[in-house]
Amino acid sequence: MTQDTSIKGWARILLIILPYVLAIGFFQDLGTYLSGQENSSELITRSTEELLIVSFFAFLGTVLIIYIFMKKIDKEPFRNLGLYWKSHKRGAVVGLLTGLAIIIIGYLFLFLFKEIKFVKTTFLSVDFISTMLLFFIVSLSEEIMFRGYVLRNLMESMNKYVALLVSALLFALMHAANPNLSLIGNINLFLAGILLGLPYIYTKNLMFPIAFHFSWNFFQSLFGFNVSGLDSYSIIEFKTTQDTWVNGGDFGFEGSVLAILFQLILIVALYVVFKNKKKEKLSIGM
Repeated sequence: MTQDTSIKGWARILLIILPYVLAIGFFQDLGTYLSGQENSSELITRSTEELLIVSFFAFLGTVLIIYIFMKKIDKEPFRNLGLYWKSHKRGAVVGLLTGLAIIIIGYLFLFLFKEIKFVKTTFLSVDFISTMLLFFIVSLSEEIMFRGYVLRNLMESMNKYVALLVSALLFALMHAANPNLSLIGNINLFLAGILLGLPYIYTKNLMFPIAFHFSWNFFQSLFGFNVSGLDSYSIIEFKTTQDTWVNGGDFGFEGSVLAILFQLILIVALYVVFKNKKKEKLSIGM
């Protein structure tokens, strides 16, 4: 099915903002109530299980609004956001392994240069599963919205690279209220929007963005880092020698210059890979 061209892509983004904010607010409040919290402002001090409940309800709100818009405004199947697993399994695996590799290397660098000091390890099976589900839901929800809907529609109205920059800016702004946010944290969030969106503008598929987003957040948490300023369950516990721009301080790994370096390297690598693939297809007439 083709989209209704009477409503431009950028206009669809403007149309969805208010319904999205209202739906997320309502469903988060519902999740907050059901999880036994008094108000959503206390999320950063609550347990992983409570965060999981609230995030799940926020996910339901996201899916509901985007499903309605896809059916009534875009006039396309919901799956056209990029939720096609077939032929994109490799992208999911690469995303998972890349996120894990970056966090391991980052942790070892900080440890070896005495930016962090190991304290202990603690494995709690229930918290481990809850954390895994939490970050999967978060990555799925954010990728469906910001890459699947926002970036996809922006690309209809403007150059794909301009659309990528705009969507990355919106992604960073969404996290503007996160605790302990720094200038470096803001830069990292913007770069994350570019990194997650770059494969999408070439593949129109969400498997790599979802997998990498999940892996990045999940393994940050397990290795003891705060995730975008939010504390959650960790297998490894460490202390920072002092809050610096190297270790990221209370914002976590995303508040460090290491994260900037890793993301820039990966952005360049992905750009080169996709450009080369495009040339290969053109050379054989595809």
